[in-house]
Amino acid sequence: MSSQHPLVVAAAPDQTAPPVPRPRETLLRRPPGPTPPVTPVSRPHRPIRRASRASRTAAADLATILLTVTGAVASGIGGAQPADRLAGAVTTAVALVGALALVRSWSPEVVGRRAEEFRRLGQAVLVAGGVLAAGGLAASGIAPTADPARTWALVVVPVTGVLLGAVRLVRDRFLRRRRRRGVGLTPVLAVGPADAVADLVRRARTDRGSGWEVTGVCTPAATRTGPAAVEDVPVLGDQDDAASVALRHGHHVVVVCRSAGAGPAELRRLAWSLEDTPVELVVDAGLVDVTARRASLTDLDGLPLLRLPRLRLDGAARTLKHTFDRAAALAILLLTAPLLLVVALAVRCGDGGPVFFRQERIGVRGRPFEMLKFRTMVPDAPQLRAGLHAVDEGAGPLFKMRRDPRVTRVGAVLRRYSLDELPQLFNVVGGSMSLVGPRPPLPGEVATYCDRARRRLLVRPGMTGLWQVSGRSTLSWEESLTLDLRYVETWSLWLDLIILVRTVRAVLRGDGAW
Repeated sequence: MSSQHPLVVAAAPDQTAPPVPRPRETLLRRPPGPTPPVTPVSRPHRPIRRASRASRTAAADLATILLTVTGAVASGIGGAQPADRLAGAVTTAVALVGALALVRSWSPEVVGRRAEEFRRLGQAVLVAGGVLAAGGLAASGIAPTADPARTWALVVVPVTGVLLGAVRLVRDRFLRRRRRRGVGLTPVLAVGPADAVADLVRRARTDRGSGWEVTGVCTPAATRTGPAAVEDVPVLGDQDDAASVALRHGHHVVVVCRSAGAGPAELRRLAWSLEDTPVELVVDAGLVDVTARRASLTDLDGLPLLRLPRLRLDGAARTLKHTFDRAAALAILLLTAPLLLVVALAVRCGDGGPVFFRQERIGVRGRPFEMLKFRTMVPDAPQLRAGLHAVDEGAGPLFKMRRDPRVTRVGAVLRRYSLDELPQLFNVVGGSMSLVGPRPPLPGEVATYCDRARRRLLVRPGMTGLWQVSGRSTLSWEESLTLDLRYVETWSLWLDLIILVRTVRAVLRGDGAW
């Protein structure tokens, strides 16, 4: 959740070795003692939200394909004669629809999972284009001039694929906005000990865009001694009764949290009990700060195992990032040179002090460097900080004040729109910083880091990052750390470009800066 969803793993088969007794309660085996009987319930036959979303996606795809081939016919693509263009349009539409159905692009288990959706969309485009190209060659033979079938395969099919991808992006953006307002959330039943369930509830509330809302909890022996609620979510029964509770209360997803005491046999039995129902079973893998993108599922004689490849911090992609950072920073410096001069004059004329503020920060692998900023505080600000610790509004090792008396009038304007950070472009050109990355920490902050926090130092610090576009100064230390670690785990050049675009919008609005 603000962190990522728990990874989905399958239940393992029974092992040949005799089972080792566990002192804690299992998911489907009751401990001694009376418990109220579970009232039998009929299984719902109504379609769940994932199925309706898949149907709407299929309808949108069909409409997009129809509009694209109609536009191609109207523009004269695919043949000189209207009959040839019409035949090509029908063939192309059938090929695209058939390919999308073949790769199960509209499966409820696929729709809504962006990476998998785009992977299957790419497969469908390749299949449809290949079929049309092969059909054209078979019909007309290999010729030096392009035939209409090749035009449909090489022009119309790729363009349609791009439009289908754009439709999915618009749909996802619309859904995430609705979910952040609390609309269209998927009801989830959390199963496990109170502490693990509470963590899941908090993550779901933080990442509302993911679409999960924990509306019920099943904890061990809850029907006898368990709490009435966990994080204000009602306890609906014992964890042994998870299947019945989910069906009775209309949950779409059952999440078995870590430490629920569920062995392979118990998980399989729970999966069987939900098999012909619209309820999805998800198992928390018990990993933290590891994204699903990095992990993969492998099989060992029927035993599912999570593979965690080494985090790649070098290679061609990193070289490309560093090259892009330096070239882009140099270009921005040249374009903003007049603005830099105006800001420098404003700082100098404000109180006659120095223009730049130089401060030691800690970079990649713990190497110190000197970071540049336009000065926004009075010259003796470091000496005045000691007397302000009592009113520190930051969290963890961060020192923050919403109305810091050390900030000058010019500095307040520069901070609001992040203009004070423009000199860091020189740091990027010099290689000590990146355009996008974790926030550059102070040596005193690094001295207090735990092992988890030190992972921020695996990459170059950035002028902006996920923390910058997700709340800036309004974030707590834990939230900032979680976002930085997510960036370390999921870095890509595409993600950098998205963050840079979102940074421009956040800076222009002055969101969360103080």
